[in-house]
Amino acid sequence: MSYFKKKFLGVLLMVACGVVFAFPAFAQGNLINASDHLTTVSGRAGIGEGNTSSLSSVVGTVINALLTLVGLFFLVLMIYAGYLWMTARGESEPVDKAKKIIAGSMIGLVIILSAYAITVFVTQSFNT
Repeated sequence: MSYFKKKFLGVLLMVACGVVFAFPAFAQGNLINASDHLTTVSGRAGIGEGNTSSLSSVVGTVINALLTLVGLFFLVLMIYAGYLWMTARGESEPVDKAKKIIAGSMIGLVIILSAYAITVFVTQSFNT
């Protein structure tokens, strides 16, 4: 692994750790009134006791979350391919690898957007 790749991966790891571990959780109250807080949060999220959530809306929410994660993976691949391309220094092998990553990522993005469109269509047709 080259020096720049090691540095890039090190910086990427530090940023990821900073995002994950730098935000403290601010807890309020104690365990006695935790149930009240959970009821408030679930009501705001639309899954509380008074709300009737259908199976299709729950499945749609899960699929939407998974598609969001896949979209984030696409973004990381595009950034990595751009880094490879910019650090190729005139060599054709890294540029070809970056082009393959970009092409594969774009194909994946088309599949993801198609899956999202189908998911929205199916969940809306079940909800009516």
